[in-house]
Parts: sequence; structure tokens; C-alpha cells
Amino acid sequence: MKVLKEQDSPDSRNADSNVADKPAVEAGKIAKWWSGRRKWLSWTAGGVVIAGSLIFASNQYVGANTVPYYKVYVKGVEVGNILNEQQLKQLYATKSKQYKDKYPGVDMVLNTSAVTTDIEKAYKADIDSAATLKKLDGMLTAYAKGVEVKVNGQTVGIVKDKATAQAALKQVQKKYTPVGEGTSTGIKGLVRKTSVGSSHASASTKTPKAWLESASIREKIAYEPVKADPNKVLTEAEAVKVLTEGREAPITYTVQEGDSLSSIATKFNMTAWEIKQNNPGSRELYLQIGDELKLTAPKAPVTVRTVEKVVEQIAIEPEVEIRQSDELKAGVTKVVRPGQAGLKEMDYRLTKENGEVVQEEWLGQKVLQPSVTEVVLRGTKVVGEGSGQFAWPVSGASMSSSFGARWGRMHEGVDLVGSADIRASDEGVVTFAGQQNGYGNVIMIDHRNGYQTVYGHLSSIGVHVGQVVQQGESIGVMGNTGRSTGTHLHFEIRKDNTPRNPMTYLR
Repeated sequence: MKVLKEQDSPDSRNADSNVADKPAVEAGKIAKWWSGRRKWLSWTAGGVVIAGSLIFASNQYVGANTVPYYKVYVKGVEVGNILNEQQLKQLYATKSKQYKDKYPGVDMVLNTSAVTTDIEKAYKADIDSAATLKKLDGMLTAYAKGVEVKVNGQTVGIVKDKATAQAALKQVQKKYTPVGEGTSTGIKGLVRKTSVGSSHASASTKTPKAWLESASIREKIAYEPVKADPNKVLTEAEAVKVLTEGREAPITYTVQEGDSLSSIATKFNMTAWEIKQNNPGSRELYLQIGDELKLTAPKAPVTVRTVEKVVEQIAIEPEVEIRQSDELKAGVTKVVRPGQAGLKEMDYRLTKENGEVVQEEWLGQKVLQPSVTEVVLRGTKVVGEGSGQFAWPVSGASMSSSFGARWGRMHEGVDLVGSADIRASDEGVVTFAGQQNGYGNVIMIDHRNGYQTVYGHLSSIGVHVGQVVQQGESIGVMGNTGRSTGTHLHFEIRKDNTPRNPMTYLR
């Protein structure tokens, strides 16, 4: 019997087909899902890229528009902004040049210590450098580097540097020191004003010579660096003027009706001598209403002290030898041999302060050429008539002040110190014995030959008016009366009432 094989039915075929297609279906689903997922991933990745690009671009833009700048402060207070510090340096350079051009003679320094800066950054910052620099330009100041010159601790002026100060002081010292060896500033006041007759003209006094032994400034000088107003910095010439004249203007007084030097002096609690010192040209008899007198003189801040050795040649007046003659009438004289002046050299040491003599030391003298005695015949000897030969009025004499101009006035004799006993220098008649203004106790003797002698500042007087005294006779005692600064004898020799230098007569 034939067994028939079961024919495949549609259902069975479908079943088999479903079984066979299931993996393919699953694969399709997966492919479809993956396709969608890929699109999503693609879109997401693109978005991330775009977002990143946008952020990067934004950051780049902001960074490109963010600029650094500097805030500027003066004493901690903000005055504005600038782009960079180079602008500040340029302003400093310009401002410094302006100050240096304005004050070329001093070392100007721009004062920038109060200016500070802070660096900042900002997006699209609005920086107005021009306005800030203009404002700062008006706030910047400068000072001059200077040196204060101090005299005994007191500031007398400001100069640009120590070298200028020292140069000025050197000029001040030079002003009061001799120009060279053998010359002297202010020495003319010491020339002995020896008067000689026409026959003696060739032996007139020569100009004194001086040698500087030392020069110094008495005060203590100090220098101190200082920040100064440039208008107050002195040049070397201005500093010399201040150091020699001071800054204070003199006080003046206008002469009024009824004024005299003594009344003006009393009114201002000073002496007439001080007024004369401040006004060398003033004279009591010549005061006029409206004249201006300096009551105070500017005082120099520094004192230049110099010591000089002075050598002076002066004429020696000839001695006069009088011979009696019965052939001549009484009172008649006749020169039988004219006298001839000699020459001697006198040495002094002078101490000066700012050119004024404050101390004089007589060192000695040397005869270079002796004088020739003048011989005179006289008819009759008159009682009390001198010989014309003058002896020293004190024993062991030394001179403390010489004949000539002193401190603005004439010293008409010499000041001598030695033994207390005062003796007549030559024979004569006492014409005055008492007190006289300035001289104190004074004796005046007329030698009846044209000469008179004066003996001042005595402590006591031992003669009387009309008394005839012999040469060498004691007449008084040395003292300190009148206008005197110490015990001494003020001694004068006058010829026809004109003061002569006693040193040319004394033997």
C-alpha cells in the first residue's frame, strides 16, 4: 500500500515561513532603531559642536574687547585712568623739562612721590587718558635741590649746592684779605700823616706794605641739604652780598628842626659816636632839616678775621738846635743850617675784622737814614721856650695805639703805657691844667717855639696854669679819665695848633 506523503498546506507553509523569517524581522527592527538613533546622535553631536563654537566665539570676542588700564591716584585719591604707564613717564619728562627751562640755574626735581597706579582690566573700558593727564599736569609740583648755609646755627641763605656755598665764602674771605704779598686792604688808614716843610718833601711817607699771616672766619659754618622754593635759591654773587651785608635794611631817621647828633642819640638810646660810625659823612655843624641818618647799619653774618704784618716807612723830622746869639734881637731867629728829614721803618701787626682794625701791635722800628739837625740862631732866650727836641713823657714806654685815622675819626696823638710818672716832653709854660671833654684830666704846655704838647687821661695833675716846666720835670700821674678804655697816657705834639705824629719827634 502506497503511503502518500503529506502535502504542505498553506498554513503549514506560512508557519514554516514565519519561523524562517523571524530573525530577519528582528534584524530589520534593529536596523530601523539604529538608523533613528544615529540621526539623534548626529543631531546631538552637531548641537554640541555648534554650542561650543558659539561659546568659543563669544569668549574670543569678549577677550578681544577686554583691555588693561591703570588707575591713577594722588595721595590715595583717584584722579583718572590711563592706558599705560609710559604715558605717565612721558608726562613726567615733559613737566620736568618745563621746570628746568623755567629755573635753569638750579637743580629741579619733580615731586612724584604722591602719585601711585593700580593695573585693572575691563570689557570695553572707557579710558580718557588725555583728561587724566591734563588733570595730573595741574597737580604736579617740583622743588629745587638746595643747600642751606648756616652761620652759628642760623640759616642765612640757600644756594644750589655745597660747592656754591664754599665758593661764596671764599669770595667773602678774599674781599678782606690782601691781593698779594706786600699789599693790604684798608691799610691807607694807617699811613702816618707826617707833615714836612718844602725842604723835606723828598722824605715824605711811603705807602705801607703788608703781609698776610692768617685769615679765617670766626663763626661756625654748616651746610644742610634742603628741598627749596627755586625763587629763594641764591646765586653765588647774591650769597656773597648776603654774607657781607646781611638782609636787614638799616633804620633811618629824618633830621627835624632843632635836632643835633647828641639829641638824636639820646632819643634812640645810642651814642653820637655810633651815629657817626653809621654815617661817616655826617658832621654836627652840617646837619640839615630833611637829612636822613642811618641809625642802624646792616651787620654782616660772617666775620673774616685777618692778621697782617705791616711795614711802613715814615719821615723822621729833623731835630732843631737853637743857639743863642747876642747879635739878634729878642724873639728873632735865623736858620743857619736847614734840617734834613731822615727815614725810619716801623713794623706793626694788625688784626682786622671785616677790614676794620680791632687790634694793633707795635713790633718796633729801625732807622734807615738819620735826620740832619736844623741849627737856628735866636737872639734872646725866653723863659719857658722849648728846645725843639722832645723826650718820651713816660719811662719804659710802649705804644698801644698809633697816630692816624681810627674807626672813622682822627686819632690826633699816640697812646702810651709805661711808668705812672708823667714828665714834660720839653721845656715850656703850662697853658691848661684841668678837665676837658674826652681828655679827662689833661695838661697842655706851650713851648713858645710853635710847638705845643698835650697829656691826657691823667689820674692827677701836679702843675698849674702859668707854671714854667723843664724837660723831664714831673707834671702828673697816668690815669684812666675821660673817654678811655684803660690806664694810659694820650700824648699829642702840635705845630702851630696842627696835630703832628709824635713818633717822628720822640727820641
